[in-house]
Amino acid sequence: MSDIESSASAVTVSLVAPVYREEASIDEFLTRSKVALDTLELPGGWEIILVDDGSPDTSIEHIRKAASLDNRIRAVRLSRNFGHQVAVSAGIDYATGEAVVIIDSDLQDPPEVIVKMVEEWKRGAEVVYGVRSSRQGESAFKRLTAKAFYRVISHLSDTPLSNNVGDFRLIDRKVVEVLRSMREENRYLRGMVPWIGFRQTGVEYVREPRFAGQSAYSLPRMLRLAVNGVTGFSERPLQLAFQLGGCITFVGFCYLLWIVISVIVGPSHSIAGFASLMCAVLFLGGIQLLSIGLLGLYVGRIFREVKQRPLYVVEERVNV
Repeated sequence: MSDIESSASAVTVSLVAPVYREEASIDEFLTRSKVALDTLELPGGWEIILVDDGSPDTSIEHIRKAASLDNRIRAVRLSRNFGHQVAVSAGIDYATGEAVVIIDSDLQDPPEVIVKMVEEWKRGAEVVYGVRSSRQGESAFKRLTAKAFYRVISHLSDTPLSNNVGDFRLIDRKVVEVLRSMREENRYLRGMVPWIGFRQTGVEYVREPRFAGQSAYSLPRMLRLAVNGVTGFSERPLQLAFQLGGCITFVGFCYLLWIVISVIVGPSHSIAGFASLMCAVLFLGGIQLLSIGLLGLYVGRIFREVKQRPLYVVEERVNV
């Protein structure tokens, strides 16, 4: 970030879109986005910042061609795949607009909704997030897991988070400046933006099916994002582990007391219970390993943060 200065805004709205394996949809995305932005008649104009997150396909070729025809289209190519959240952060770092809109380039989030977001921003909202009223083209499993995830993280997080809200949102310049100062490596923007505060409102929209190709968000990636969301914005998992350990300790003490009393009352009778003993040992062992693993997640986060490596490495910039 050393080569990026926090200068005065050059344009009114910056559109930031991460790109990964989107060679089949990037042209359509740019066409629809330009139409939506042109309808706003912004006094300072607009810019589109596309962040190629190390795409192995020809996405960057499409981006270069579009940028050569329109200098309002800017490109930042990362040296490798750093992940969706980091790619979005890179785009925010290079955005100069008074307002920055974050949107995926797969056209599941319709660019036409940007018009409503800008209208809310002009009314005074400093964060305008897109609320998914329905999710078309997604499997029942993904809808179910997404619903469960939002409920769990809303319960565990110390910061109130809205349901059915992704990264599609508009943020004011003052929010952008605060967000740029938050350089943690394990990023969860859906929690970082609400944590910053300011006046926030939502705009409902229908999440469309992908225009082309397959989603790069595999189940392991979604799980990593979920873990980052939970561990990055709440200490409750550690508190729950402590509470669970206290409950099990109490139950174990009661069981031990029952054994002692049984031996005193009926010493001639042996206590049959090998199966129950093994169950208790395995159960307690599992809880201990789970708690240690949970603690390891937080220690791992500390280990990555103290190294203070840059979030990303830029290989190429176009019109920037």
